[in-house]
Amino acid sequence: MTPAAGPPGPLAGIRVLEVGTMLAGPYATMMLADLGAEVIKIEPPGGDISRQVSDAYFASLNRGKRSVRLDLASPGGRARLGELVAGAHALLVNLKPSSIHSLGLTYDALRRFNERIVCVALTGYGLDAGDEPAFDYVVQASTGVAALTGDPDGPPTLPGYSSADNSSGLTAAIGLLAQIVSGRGGQVSVSLRDVMLSQLNYRASAYLNEGVEPRRLPSGAHSYYVPAQLFPTAEGHLALFVTHDAFWKSFAAEAGVPGFPTMAERAARRDEVLAAVTDALAADTAASWESRLRPLGVPAAAVRTLPQALAATPEMVVSAGGFRLVASPIRVTGYEPGYGPPPRLGEHDGPAADSNA
Repeated sequence: MTPAAGPPGPLAGIRVLEVGTMLAGPYATMMLADLGAEVIKIEPPGGDISRQVSDAYFASLNRGKRSVRLDLASPGGRARLGELVAGAHALLVNLKPSSIHSLGLTYDALRRFNERIVCVALTGYGLDAGDEPAFDYVVQASTGVAALTGDPDGPPTLPGYSSADNSSGLTAAIGLLAQIVSGRGGQVSVSLRDVMLSQLNYRASAYLNEGVEPRRLPSGAHSYYVPAQLFPTAEGHLALFVTHDAFWKSFAAEAGVPGFPTMAERAARRDEVLAAVTDALAADTAASWESRLRPLGVPAAAVRTLPQALAATPEMVVSAGGFRLVASPIRVTGYEPGYGPPPRLGEHDGPAADSNA
């Protein structure tokens, strides 16, 4: 990683090996690289398949890393892996379980090189599960996420980005760091399925404890808070998220909506509340409502496209080796990430990969 100006990052001195493909694993280690960790991306001779998607795609997941080519199925590749493991704090792998085991990428297989190595397996259904395909959309479908998304009269749908992969990558990064902090080596396992079930926390709890089956509501409405959903306006749509009575009081006064003073009443009279709010919001544009409600502390935002959102937050766009990318979401006082370029395939092959340069 290109050194950042000023103090080193909080993960300076931590070396992480990655045997990752496409998205979940590389996203996890990129978050660590942004925080100052040295990440060595171990790629097959032909490279991570994500290089075939586009240079911009690869850069979005691999900035600031180093690239070492190894054929992990060969004796020489396994020997070189052992050398890298001996000098590393952690190894994160996202491959199917049979490949993780057959290539010897588990703690039991690698502890002979380094007792304190932390091995993280990021899989679809668990390290000891089978190899059933577990791509992001498949996992969202199988865990109930897709069934909860979309309007009730329409088909189940999916968000416009890889929520299962990204969420699982962040979870894997937390597990990796937790085991490093413990001072012990060991095996950590994270699965996309388990992460997505975990993220349905309050929905699952309502079903498991109260027998309330999840259901889709129009306009992405919250299951309890009212009004908390998307609303049409005179121009554009507005996200309004009223979670307590003080928010409602401020909104109702500005929008001219009488009654419904308590959360319980608004939940019980959902249809009436939504009709009144929809009528009121039709009198102005989404952008105008945002500018009127935000100074009052009411959670509201006009629906923007990604280009519009990026234009509104120029501080979140950074340069990394000629690519314009979204910055790390983690802010550490006194530290500014040095966003290095994505590595060329095999750029750090050889003994130089063991250096901290």
